[in-house]
Amino acid sequence: MKMVIMVRNDIKMGKGKIAAQVAHAAVSLVLDILNSNNNIWKSCLEEWINEGQPKIVVKVENLEELLKRAELARQKNLPVTIIQDAGKTQVEPGTITCAGIGPCEDSLIDSITGDLKLL
Repeated sequence: MKMVIMVRNDIKMGKGKIAAQVAHAAVSLVLDILNSNNNIWKSCLEEWINEGQPKIVVKVENLEELLKRAELARQKNLPVTIIQDAGKTQVEPGTITCAGIGPCEDSLIDSITGDLKLL
């Protein structure tokens, strides 16, 4: 079980900003699952927590690639979140900075993000 966060590589964000955006995605995924009625997602969340909450952060080249991969995950009925920044520091308001998938089985996420490089 793992969670993967995809970060856009085409926008300029400092390391701290990237860390904050990744944290937003991870927390949002967990909250979305806890607030859902999807028992499969909840079971995956519990297993992921018991396995130490593995998170992988990868980079995508642009917004189009991020949205395409997020849509592929949605089509497979995986938990997905898209993070839009409030625009108070380094990027314009509403800028999509990253997207998260999971937690779910490694093979399901790898079929969508396995070819991406680590951030």
